[in-house]
Amino acid sequence: MNRSIGRLSAALLATGLVAIAAPAWAHVDVSSADATRGGFGVATFRVPNESDAAATTKLTVTLPSKAPFAFVTAEAKPGWKVSMTTEKLDKPVKNGDFEVTEITRTITWTATGDGTAPQQYDTFGISGGPFPDTDRLVMPATQTYDDGEVVAWDQVHKGDTEPEHPAPTLELAVGDAADAAAPTAPTESSSDDTALIVAIAAAVIATGALLVSVRQNRQRA
Repeated sequence: MNRSIGRLSAALLATGLVAIAAPAWAHVDVSSADATRGGFGVATFRVPNESDAAATTKLTVTLPSKAPFAFVTAEAKPGWKVSMTTEKLDKPVKNGDFEVTEITRTITWTATGDGTAPQQYDTFGISGGPFPDTDRLVMPATQTYDDGEVVAWDQVHKGDTEPEHPAPTLELAVGDAADAAAPTAPTESSSDDTALIVAIAAAVIATGALLVSVRQNRQRA
């Protein structure tokens, strides 16, 4: 009886904490280690496969038009081909020291092989700038599976409730000296790191509880 209770308690604890962490990994998101307002950097999109049977075979990212990049390049990935669409602006816009007349509107990666299998994820990067002078940059994405399913990650987060398909949103640091005086809000990737730590802690606690239960039963025997 005691052994069963110990094992059940450990399993429930681990399952509960992992369930709390899991939603943070379930959508397409974007993060950067060096992107700052007005600067250049790399933004990386993490794309998990949420299907039970189909592979992810295409990702399209839409870049901002109101605050366009002056320069942008896409990551070259083995097993994927990349294409871009451009758009001429009716009027030139200033981005830092640059005058922008034509912008990259979308970047699409299309699998040339099997794509991203179920229960796996992949990353896709862009490099460019200057990034706009704003605290966050929304870049909607569309994920396509080989069974024909298309998921639009384009819902803007408003209020305390996260939408079902949130658009990838990059938090931008204010840059250089201002960083020390005014720390920026944590990004989604830091939230994901916290979730991973919680999940690992849950596994350690569960293992400890199971060992204690086994030891107690051996002593009684």
